[in-house]
Amino acid sequence: MGDESKSVDGEVNDNKYFSNAAVTDAGVSLEHHHHNSMPETRLYKKRWIIVCLFSSYSLCNSYQWIQYGIINNIFMRFYSVNSFTIDWMSMIYMLTYIPLIFPVSWLLDKKGLRVIALVAAALNCAGTWIKVASARPDLFPVTFLGQFTCSVAQVFILGMPSRIASVWFGSDEVSTACSIGVFGNQLGIAIGFLVPPILVPNVDDPDELAANIRVMFYITAGVATFLFVLVLIVFEERPEIPPTHAQAAARQISPESYSYTASIVRLLHNKAFILLVITYGLNVGCFYAVSTLLNRMIIEHYPGEEVNAGRIGLTIVIAGMVGSLICGVWLDRSKTYKQTTLAVYLMSLVGLVLYAFTLDLGHLWVVFITAGTLGFFMTGYLPLGFEFAVELTYPESEGTSSGLLNCSAQVFGIIFTICQGKIMDSFNTLAGNLFLCAFLVIGTFITACIKSDLRRQLANQQALAAAASGRTDVQVHSGTSFLPSTHM
Repeated sequence: MGDESKSVDGEVNDNKYFSNAAVTDAGVSLEHHHHNSMPETRLYKKRWIIVCLFSSYSLCNSYQWIQYGIINNIFMRFYSVNSFTIDWMSMIYMLTYIPLIFPVSWLLDKKGLRVIALVAAALNCAGTWIKVASARPDLFPVTFLGQFTCSVAQVFILGMPSRIASVWFGSDEVSTACSIGVFGNQLGIAIGFLVPPILVPNVDDPDELAANIRVMFYITAGVATFLFVLVLIVFEERPEIPPTHAQAAARQISPESYSYTASIVRLLHNKAFILLVITYGLNVGCFYAVSTLLNRMIIEHYPGEEVNAGRIGLTIVIAGMVGSLICGVWLDRSKTYKQTTLAVYLMSLVGLVLYAFTLDLGHLWVVFITAGTLGFFMTGYLPLGFEFAVELTYPESEGTSSGLLNCSAQVFGIIFTICQGKIMDSFNTLAGNLFLCAFLVIGTFITACIKSDLRRQLANQQALAAAASGRTDVQVHSGTSFLPSTHM
């Protein structure tokens, strides 16, 4: 397993940061120089398999979030329901997240990554098979139950990218790894935009329509089952030797001394983090609303263009995936968390304004370009928010901080989707999009007020400085202020 390794050697006299007993208890191998040393850190090749497997079952789950909404008009006719009811097939993903994120974050802290991964893959698999049974016009409640089951699975998925990145990856790769985790989720949404309009064309024959819907459901169920089996066989809790000094220190905090409630309270007292929670919710909530209502917006101005509506959705997400990866790699290189987050936030606003004012020009190619620009920045923001949150809140659990971010996004997502839908019904699509723009303006100003307090970076730098100089007084507590000053 440990094919690639990174070790930090350094003579240590009185090791307070990593006492032998504490580190050995955490299952960490020590290298010995004289009687004590900094702990070994190692990177395992398997880390890439773990993050890619996570990315895959995240993809399968997020695909289903938008599979009804993007052919909204077809499912309305098939199940004889109104457009608001089909909007709820997307919004149920947001609604279930809000009450469940706290118990799931607690479970992640208590049971670890493997248990959460298994539950997520199992629920996702169950939801897909419930949908297989629902391809009849009189079985809308069954298809809703299937979607609800998948939405519960999503709660076990969304908070994991930053946790997997921290547990498995080196300090120069965490943002890239997190963006790969987010990448899978976005690719799933992209496939959700692209595939349903192709598999379920707008035909008049109800039997043919039912057969097409059944094929779509069967394909999803097959993929979800395969991924569940893979998770069962391959997915591991954590590497034997930690990848970074920050992670080694985090392992020292005993489960008994860790309180989930106290962690939440500390996070709620962290002003920079609370501001980030609000701004993240505003940005991602806008993305959810635009994605859910995309079919309605496009069909209003370009009737009969269901397949192109899907392609525009695909363009938004593909551009966003490129944005995510570029932002992740850039963060690992530059460590400019606040500056990058603010720049991308501002460009999300510019993208949405461009999209809003060009949607009704009558040229689909213009919509593709403006939607792509919007997606590049709005989706590129996702891993930035996660990683900035981990920096602001270290050594709190990554699952808890990203859970609170996602909870904010779901709350704003539901509010924005309902409000924008009603504004579009009463006025027009431009008014609906300008409604979202106003909140992105507010979010940009709040982002500018966030204090850049990069605690995880400081922990790694001070551990390395201590190793280099023979100093050993770097300490980690599970409070919020914990690092002594070090002369680098």
